[in-house]
Amino acid sequence: MDFRLGEASDTLRAEAKEMIAEHFTDELREQVYRTGVSHDATWIEVLKERGWLAPTWPEEWGGQARDPIEMVALSEELHKVEAPGYGIGTTTMVAKVLSRAGTEEQQAEILPKALAGEILIVLGFSEPEAGSDVANAQTKAVRDGDEWVINGSKMFTTNAHIGDYVFLLTRTNPDVPKHKGLTTFLVPMDQPGIEVQGVYTLSGERTNITFYNDVRVHDRWRIGEVDGGWRVMTASLQDEHSGGFGAHTWRLLDHAESWAEQTTDEDGGRRIDDPDVRARLARTATELEVSMLLERRSAWMQANGMVPEAEGPMSKLFTSEALERCAEDLCEMVGPDALRSYFEPTAPEGGHIEHVRRFSLGTTIYAGTSEVQRNIIAGRGLGLPR
Repeated sequence: MDFRLGEASDTLRAEAKEMIAEHFTDELREQVYRTGVSHDATWIEVLKERGWLAPTWPEEWGGQARDPIEMVALSEELHKVEAPGYGIGTTTMVAKVLSRAGTEEQQAEILPKALAGEILIVLGFSEPEAGSDVANAQTKAVRDGDEWVINGSKMFTTNAHIGDYVFLLTRTNPDVPKHKGLTTFLVPMDQPGIEVQGVYTLSGERTNITFYNDVRVHDRWRIGEVDGGWRVMTASLQDEHSGGFGAHTWRLLDHAESWAEQTTDEDGGRRIDDPDVRARLARTATELEVSMLLERRSAWMQANGMVPEAEGPMSKLFTSEALERCAEDLCEMVGPDALRSYFEPTAPEGGHIEHVRRFSLGTTIYAGTSEVQRNIIAGRGLGLPR
């Protein structure tokens, strides 16, 4: 069995490394960290020049019709350095939903702008009282002629403070089972009644809580059928649940190995020669190998026309929990110095080890908690009853 990604992917990886070395500057890296915002207009232009905003899309939509397996290399390299790509990621995710469930008018108006990086679309799924149970949404949309009046709130609407539209899940029928009374809308953000408040995570990322107070949305912004929102959501949730964090473990391991090679113990011996250090690095390398293989399996399935309904959540579940395990293990290896923060001049490896540790703690929540992923694997992968 051949686990290599292929020559095209190797070429793309080399091009990505060259692009990152030239354009992902220390100033941009620090800006992303200090602001907590994983989106940058200048960086988007860099990707756009290379056709890498939506490279798997057909050429008629401005894409390059690249194979999902080929794209693994680009994704790995961008995530490894934490390039600011979350904004374009959610935008293209919603564009994919519109390509399947949107009207011709919606597609004509939104898709060209989304795939050219001219607009930013954010996700309005989770709510303060619902968490990962997105089907339990209570944000209400009530019809008033050709418009809908929306009231409620959403949590974790990352980039909402700079977004142009929010892909919003609402409750339109409270008298039916929760999955059957939902409707989705693409809501323009620049209108009265929408309030955005920043919320910062443990790792310094900025997300938001958004409030919708008598927000009026024309019916032309409805995506899919009334009360048919859960079917519309399925595609976007599948993409979210297939996300992985292997590249972050890769970055962590690189920095931990660098620390071990350059640091000496009290007797002047290199830490890399310490059996305990080598064992910890080996454990992380093993976790990384499994993580990358799980992520690549999902890409292989997509490339061959299969939907990784259980395999995607397997990847997300394992890679997030592996990252958390490895970050804790390697912080213990480095010792108290590992707690010196990111961009602190005296911190080992520039504070990358400390930052990955903080970041790792949120990954088991992002895109659905580990419990949600296990339920999906049990139901769709093993066929177990709810």
